[in-house]
Amino acid sequence: MARLNVNPTRMELSKLKKKLASARRGHKLLKDKRDELMRQFMIMIKENRQLRSEVEAAIAEADKHMAVAGCVMQRAVIDTALMIPRQEVELAVGEKNVMSVNIPVFDPKYRTDDTSDIYSYGTAFTSCDLDGAVSALSEVFPKMIRLAEVEKACQLMADEIEKTRRRVNALEHIMIPDYEETIKFITMKLAENERSTTTSLMKVKDMVLKQNHNYH
Repeated sequence: MARLNVNPTRMELSKLKKKLASARRGHKLLKDKRDELMRQFMIMIKENRQLRSEVEAAIAEADKHMAVAGCVMQRAVIDTALMIPRQEVELAVGEKNVMSVNIPVFDPKYRTDDTSDIYSYGTAFTSCDLDGAVSALSEVFPKMIRLAEVEKACQLMADEIEKTRRRVNALEHIMIPDYEETIKFITMKLAENERSTTTSLMKVKDMVLKQNHNYH
């Protein structure tokens, strides 16, 4: 800690005491924010791991179905079957505030609510494994969107946690100790000046009394 370069006056002492009180309040608020961010972050991390595991498993399942479909169907037939999709999705992007962090919210809007619209082909000339691949991808799609939300939220919250941690450390280890050290120095300096003034006044008083005594 270091003493601030200020004049040791009562006015500066008053200002520093107010700054110290404000710094302590800010330190407490930032610590509370950091702790709550960490709690929210750990919840997000847990959900992220779960979603990623489920998404990867579903994609692996879809890949297996597609591999089998590729063995029993000609590539041209698969390409033709998937050429013109019947279902469409638009993604509305919003955000919500979590402890001063604006995290994204993705809201998929489907063209129709008919679940069979995920199949862009008739089933007469296609393999059931192609159906399985399309179905697996369709079912995991909402989880993929949520995973994108959560991963971005984790990234943004991690950045905010780091910024908040730095502010907490700056207040705790630099600003507050500096204020305290400077207040201590000014208090001692003022007390020293007061003692010096009192001593001087007493000497003056003694001199005046002696002069008055000699005069009488």
